[in-house]
Amino acid sequence: MRRTRQPALCRRVLRHTRKGIVLVAFACLVIVGFVGCSKSPGRLPSISVDHDISPQPTRVGPATVTLRLTDVARKPVTGAHITIEGDMSHPGMSPVFGQAEELEAGRYQGQIGFAMAGDWVLLFHITLPDGRTLGRLVSVPAVRAN
Repeated sequence: MRRTRQPALCRRVLRHTRKGIVLVAFACLVIVGFVGCSKSPGRLPSISVDHDISPQPTRVGPATVTLRLTDVARKPVTGAHITIEGDMSHPGMSPVFGQAEELEAGRYQGQIGFAMAGDWVLLFHITLPDGRTLGRLVSVPAVRAN
């Protein structure tokens, strides 16, 4: 009677399967270890960012951006550093930048120059006094030619 090779094949598959399970378990432990040991970024306080852009309708050329930062209690957020970045919605244009300065508690104002007509996006890069950062994105559609 001839022996089949199936039992040896089954043992080999089982051996490889056990190695695979051990490797997967080890990988999971490593991942959990890294995630568990990493510092949690913490929750940013809810900051409300209201904005106005003038002139309206928005035209090519300089524009004034006014921002109001308030916390959850609607108290002004003071001492923030704000950079304004303007990008066109289509590729190929270089971004434009501006800084917003604090005029009074929680009210910031800066200039941005729209270089050409079309759809723009403004990014507000905000650094709070304690070093935490947040960003806001505002769509500025249909900037008109002069």
